Amino acid sequence: MRKTNNIFALVDCNNFYVSCERVFDRRLEGRPVVVLSNNDGCVVARSNEVKALGVKMGVPVFQIRDLIEKHKIEVYSSNYTLYGDMSRRVMDTLAQFAPDMEIYSIDEAFLELASVACDSPDTLARRLQATVKQWTGIPVSVGMARTKTLAKLANHIAKKSARTRGVLNLTDSPWLEEALTRTSVGDLWGVGSATARKINKKGIETARHLRDTDDGWIRKSLGVVGLRTVYELRGICCYGLESSPPAQKGLAVTRSFGKPVESLPDMREAVALYASRAGAKLRRNRQAAATMTVFVMTNLFQKTGPRHFDSRTIEFPVPTSDTAEMIDYALRITEEIFRPGCRYKKAGVLLEGLVPEDNVQGHLFDPIDRPRSRRLMKTLDSINGRSPLERIRYAATGVNRSWQTQFRHRSPQYTTAWHELLQVSSG
Repeated sequence: MRKTNNIFALVDCNNFYVSCERVFDRRLEGRPVVVLSNNDGCVVARSNEVKALGVKMGVPVFQIRDLIEKHKIEVYSSNYTLYGDMSRRVMDTLAQFAPDMEIYSIDEAFLELASVACDSPDTLARRLQATVKQWTGIPVSVGMARTKTLAKLANHIAKKSARTRGVLNLTDSPWLEEALTRTSVGDLWGVGSATARKINKKGIETARHLRDTDDGWIRKSLGVVGLRTVYELRGICCYGLESSPPAQKGLAVTRSFGKPVESLPDMREAVALYASRAGAKLRRNRQAAATMTVFVMTNLFQKTGPRHFDSRTIEFPVPTSDTAEMIDYALRITEEIFRPGCRYKKAGVLLEGLVPEDNVQGHLFDPIDRPRSRRLMKTLDSINGRSPLERIRYAATGVNRSWQTQFRHRSPQYTTAWHELLQVSSG
């Protein structure tokens, strides 16, 4: 194997959810901010000011109430519609700089810079960083190296080191050895906590030590995936860009309720809504599902009242993305698994056996007019678009939805809802 001539850049949005909130509320700059999970249960994003207070990711919000009061921490509910749209804007901006890009997550993307004409990768990275900030308001860090694993490592250092000002190039860098020495095994891309413990038991603590470890032990103890990580640390490219992400094999829509659901009508509404949203996601991905699973569950940690978890799985006669058909089957399952007297905390719809919608095998005795169904769903999606307002919806999904997930501190959907556009006063 030979070392690669690629130049990978990992662009990562800093504290993305918090940064999105700060774009539209400038008073949040420099102030401690947290963003909470569904039902405002746990911390899922923290500003640097909150990290400095020792608040951990995933901590239940009730455990830090005193800290919130003492330090006047700004608290926001998750606004996934806003974050998704801001992510799209960031990725569209990055695409202006490099033709080869892999969107890795909502706030990360890999770029291949070797083929981009520029004075230097460092200059390009600084210009990219400034442009994303100017066009979207989101601050980003950029790590560059010969492999994706090393680019991830470079980005990790760039985010934490004030000296780098958010950009670090480890491509043929004399600082690479120092970076590997200062990076613990557990901070490497693709190395989970269990794998890190196994490696540490061998006396291997740093990325540099892992890179120099014998291939035989790596293959025997960590398998081919572990060996690829070691090769990447050596500058040998094992992972290229994935410009076309692999098709999903499954899809899920699950939510915790804003308050316990105790009645069958409320549960029917919730499951029907989740089935409807699952169908819309399928059609956006141009897929159809072969099977559906519906589950309901109480709070498994409750101290009083009956506990209950149940689920059923059905196979559709023909793989489908028809919302009406999916709601029909979902409600049948709900009738079977709902147990009166229980206070349900959560429910969900899971779809599996996903296939491209153009490759659906028909059925001779199929009672549904599939061409008509596709036309109807296309019209429904065209009217609703990606708006969360659901201009047209099935009656089974309910109207008031008192059980729905609570977002008590959610900011407006500034970029996707006309009635929530940011207003600027003359004063």
